[in-house]
Amino acid sequence: MSQIISFSADKSFAEDIENLIASAGYQNRSRFLRDAAIFFAEMKQRGELMNMDADLTVEGHLIVHYEHGTEQKLMVSRTGSIEVAAYHHSSRLGHSCHSCVDVIHVKGPAGDVREVYKRLQNTPKVDKVSFIIAPMRQEDCC
Repeated sequence: MSQIISFSADKSFAEDIENLIASAGYQNRSRFLRDAAIFFAEMKQRGELMNMDADLTVEGHLIVHYEHGTEQKLMVSRTGSIEVAAYHHSSRLGHSCHSCVDVIHVKGPAGDVREVYKRLQNTPKVDKVSFIIAPMRQEDCC
């Protein structure tokens, strides 16, 4: 069920928000404001992976772009420090037949996820590593 939330803003700020919405590709102001509020609140509560408390349990996706022919896909699953819930490998990504990407759904202490991230980042022929943290939940589901 929807609920209307309103607030007042000066004209300059309102125009800035409209420009942000358009440049971010949103077609719906409410969705933009919802996503921005959630992102801001989570960043204030948890911060970035590199700055999180090492013992904080995090869940999210490690995304690893690397050169085709390099055997990287088992690196994360070989560690006992984080739980791997799902794994997806794509080869010959996009316009280049030399790129691969692995998407690994992981859960574990932020310190351990950070160490895996750093290890992957410093692996030869790995082009880029990203971590997208899953949204926080107030209560468990399922």
